[in-house]
Amino acid sequence: MGNDGGSIPTRRELVREAARAPSTAQVKETQREQQEHSWTTCPLSHKSLARPIVSDSVGNLYNKDAVLQFLLPGDDGEGISSKADCEEILCGRVKSLRDVIEVKFEVDTELAEHPSGRAHAPRGRQEGWICPITAKPLGPNVKSVYLVPCGHVFAEEAIRQLKGDKCLQCNESYAEENIISILPIKEDDKQRLITRGHKLAEQGLTHSLKKAPGSKKRKKHAEATDASTKEATGADASKTSTEPKDRSQTSTPVPSNAPVSGIKNAATSSLTARVLAEENEKKKRRKMMTQSSTINSLYSKKDGSKDGAAKGSDFMTRGFSLS
Repeated sequence: MGNDGGSIPTRRELVREAARAPSTAQVKETQREQQEHSWTTCPLSHKSLARPIVSDSVGNLYNKDAVLQFLLPGDDGEGISSKADCEEILCGRVKSLRDVIEVKFEVDTELAEHPSGRAHAPRGRQEGWICPITAKPLGPNVKSVYLVPCGHVFAEEAIRQLKGDKCLQCNESYAEENIISILPIKEDDKQRLITRGHKLAEQGLTHSLKKAPGSKKRKKHAEATDASTKEATGADASKTSTEPKDRSQTSTPVPSNAPVSGIKNAATSSLTARVLAEENEKKKRRKMMTQSSTINSLYSKKDGSKDGAAKGSDFMTRGFSLS
């Protein structure tokens, strides 16, 4: 019976329950599962995390050998995902070993001595890690941090309460901004770590506070550029300063805008200065004309004789010969 086209199911009969947004409990459970996976599995090799373990600038955990395989030249490394997948996971944050810090966990010796206690350890890991101050087990249920540059791991609660500036394990100094959250969940913590990475990159430093490769060359190039710019600016300034001197040495008088004979009006003062300059120029020309040898030859000297003429000649015979 059936398949005769007589029954057509409706959507109400096929879809019994409408889609619902996940509840808060479901969201927390999903986050807990993701955190547990990240605390126990290396995202590059998909193997269990085992010491030595390193962390990048955003607090993710990796096996050190997987990072080394990724950094080796070649198409694809052994024991890890493809280079393209690794690049997508790392997002360009790891370009050398200077971009990661080897995190140093305190191993729970009691858990290691009693194999029955391994049931309390995170799945996929054979050893437990604890905070050396509070003795709390470190994992997805406890917010953990590590310090740069030493890499020792503590519970975030212990660092917040002690408020020191030296590592409690190795006594090495650290700054507050170099407290790195491990696998942060809150967006504020993630954004803080991203901002820190950008600031270090601007200063030419890596996540481990070591100088980035090529930072010295960039700094020298910037200094050379600044020096050349200063030299060019100094040359232009010296050229500009010599121009007024050259103008002052010319014979042509330059009208001055300074007040002349107490005239306060700038336009009147400038016009008066120009007229005076023209008068001085005319006087100079007249003086030069009177000193010309051509004009002097037209006038007789005090003794009544001209150049080349006899003393006894008079005005009737002057300029003529009697031959």
